[in-house]
Amino acid sequence: MASTTNHVNQQHDVVVVIVPLPAQGHLHAALELSRRLSSANIPVYYVSTTAHVRQAHSRAAGWDPLNTPNLNFIDFPVTFNAPPTNPDASIKFPSQLVPAFNSSMQLRTPVTDLVNKLGSISRRVIVIHDFLTSWVVQDVPKISNTECYCLHTVSAYLMFTYTWEAARPPVPPEAEVVLKQLPSQDGCTSPEVIEFAMKQINVIQDAGNIYSTSRAIDGMYLDLTEKMSVPKDFKNWALGPFNPVDLNFDKKDRHYSLEWLDKQPASSVIFVSFGSTTSLTEDEIRELAIGLEVSQQRFIWVLRDADKGDIFSGEVRKYQLPEGYEKRVSERGLVMRDWAPQLEILGHPSTGGFMSHCGWNSCIESISMGVPIAAWPMHSDQPRNALFITEGLKIGITVREWERRKEVVPAETVEKVVRTLMASPEGEEMKRKAMELKEAVKLAVMEGGVTHKEMESFVAHITR
Repeated sequence: MASTTNHVNQQHDVVVVIVPLPAQGHLHAALELSRRLSSANIPVYYVSTTAHVRQAHSRAAGWDPLNTPNLNFIDFPVTFNAPPTNPDASIKFPSQLVPAFNSSMQLRTPVTDLVNKLGSISRRVIVIHDFLTSWVVQDVPKISNTECYCLHTVSAYLMFTYTWEAARPPVPPEAEVVLKQLPSQDGCTSPEVIEFAMKQINVIQDAGNIYSTSRAIDGMYLDLTEKMSVPKDFKNWALGPFNPVDLNFDKKDRHYSLEWLDKQPASSVIFVSFGSTTSLTEDEIRELAIGLEVSQQRFIWVLRDADKGDIFSGEVRKYQLPEGYEKRVSERGLVMRDWAPQLEILGHPSTGGFMSHCGWNSCIESISMGVPIAAWPMHSDQPRNALFITEGLKIGITVREWERRKEVVPAETVEKVVRTLMASPEGEEMKRKAMELKEAVKLAVMEGGVTHKEMESFVAHITR
């Protein structure tokens, strides 16, 4: 066992062990939750493979995980192959990450040993695991002084859609409008991922769920979920957003993209980024490039390939743009090919829109910063998130319907969507609603707010 700290032998009352899935959105949410629990003076052990603990450190936004009191990192060396991305695959799900997912199952014995060791010197060990690492922690409930909680790095809305499809419980009219339009799950995942997920579902033994959301965003769906909870003492907590809602980052060492934004008018820039798990085809890049250019709107475009299973190994594919493109758009467009400080870009006063794949972390970061979304889902939970953003919260516009996912979005559509979002009364209304939601989320996390109280409730529950 490798460890960045040597605190496993110290005696404590209650300790928390967090076991994320080795994929960026999951690592990030688990890291932010770890930070918050450690600030409640609870020792937290963040456990993953060596490569993914390093990844979590390297992409922490605005704080130093290695210099955070009560936060400890334990990494286990696990070997796996990290195949290249395939932008031309018929399903956009990042199959290159599946070997890393499967390799995480090697953590079952080391994690059980760690919990046993901590349990021998603590009154209680709380294990918070990703839904997709349930298999790893399946032996933990047999240890007498432990409790397991499942971290869903998604919205309560998304989880409720599965319940609703299976049981069709009665729902309020405002929920029914969205639920009756649910996109199919065809094309969302690959067969090997479904097989991996079924292994997790078959061994779940939790005392409660934690959601990466806020009741200010989808409290109605959490209420509906709680009404159907079996057994009735099963707990549900909405502890998100797992990102800061006030940005007070170091102004001395600012990213060049923020300096570029400083020179642009307020709310004039659309931020274009499809997250860490999406690879675009050459055709998609060409049409998107043309659409952004002819829209005549300012933009920042993060043009980078999807993460491999190990982001620190191997070559990264570099996308080609039309000849002379970057020079032609240089006065109002910035093309970035490196990791972007997404939250800071979204929180900059010059950013007025976000073209996104609608991964839940990206959705909730955009909501936290009051930025409306041009929704372009690619895989997984993203088609349903896109529906929630556009039809449920009404803070976004659709780029492409999920049923037409196999078609290349033409430049004309990109141009129209960007202009609607950034320079029309319809776009202004989305912006107004996004700002209202931002304020609601901000109030929720402040002392006395619903999220703040919920975190206090969770801490009180696990330390009782």
